Amino acid sequence: MTDLGELNRSAQPGAADPVKALLHRHRDLCEQAVDPLEIAAGLEAHGITDRTAARFRHRDVFSLAEELYARVSRDDAPPQPAPVTTSPRARAGWTVLTLLPGALCVATMIALRLTPGRPRLYAAAIGILATVLALRAALRRGPLSVRADIPPRSATVSWTCWLLGYVLLGDGLLGTAVTGGPDGLPDGTAEGDWPLAIAPAVALALSCAPAAWTAHFFAARVRRRLASSRGLEDFSASVRPVLIGVFALFLGVVAGLLTVTSALLHEPLALPSTLALGGLLLLARLLTIHGFTHAPRVILTITAIAQMTALATLFAARLPGCDALATPVQTLATAWSPAALPTLTCGAAALILLIHASRALARASAHIPPERPQ
Repeated sequence: MTDLGELNRSAQPGAADPVKALLHRHRDLCEQAVDPLEIAAGLEAHGITDRTAARFRHRDVFSLAEELYARVSRDDAPPQPAPVTTSPRARAGWTVLTLLPGALCVATMIALRLTPGRPRLYAAAIGILATVLALRAALRRGPLSVRADIPPRSATVSWTCWLLGYVLLGDGLLGTAVTGGPDGLPDGTAEGDWPLAIAPAVALALSCAPAAWTAHFFAARVRRRLASSRGLEDFSASVRPVLIGVFALFLGVVAGLLTVTSALLHEPLALPSTLALGGLLLLARLLTIHGFTHAPRVILTITAIAQMTALATLFAARLPGCDALATPVQTLATAWSPAALPTLTCGAAALILLIHASRALARASAHIPPERPQ
């Protein structure tokens, strides 16, 4: 508020050169920017809008940024590097990495089908570990990697693992718990006392590559919109349809992958719950890689705790005098299905993040080219 107040005073009609005062205040930003677009995004991040730019005798922030960029002396400064584009070799590298989680998950599924007894447990443990490590590598390179100034480890990791684990084990556990089970541990199949939902887990693992290409496409399209826009409102209005479009495209790809895997594995088509979780994880990652980490962390935490609490009430209801604890979850599972719980929790969370992303990612300051970790 203090900076804006001082800027407003410097932009009064009596000021001799209001743009010069703004240049002195944001000299570091203007000197380090590789183009006027970065200055415009930085000004927006400091609260300068098109209305504020009018007080500096400019029609919008982009026009103001162009003058600031032109006024900065670069005679003694080293030439700024050209904007870095993804080389074919680098693109091939992260493409392979994003394909690995799906490939390893498919290999694990095949091993579960071919190995009996105790070796099946070993195959499952090794396959899950390998898939998790491959997923971690995919999130550290390419379009799904976070900016260098964001800590690589955060609270979202454990809750994301819980949500993915619930896809594989949760519905089967909830369904058996409603009827008084389970009587044993899962045996690695979809037909046991504690059935596994293998098809959704495989489809989500395979969707890592489409998610990377979705993030890459979104960043490229928004960057072009940033270059062609002539105002912050114009830019924001053009970004939202792109976000909705790539989000819908990703859900369509996940639906296709799930349909194929369910048919091959002869499992029921758990479309709503899988799409809800897939959309939630994509939006959380898009926000995270653009620097908005708080909302994804809070939403993923609340979603995982809600699922955890629902399962806990079923077992807590077996204590004397606690029968009423299980009534909400039992009613939901009986009236609909066990998949209704992840559908409702992940669907509501995805809707909240979509609304938040349509506002946060529509800001020009969210699309300054980030420094990727090496």
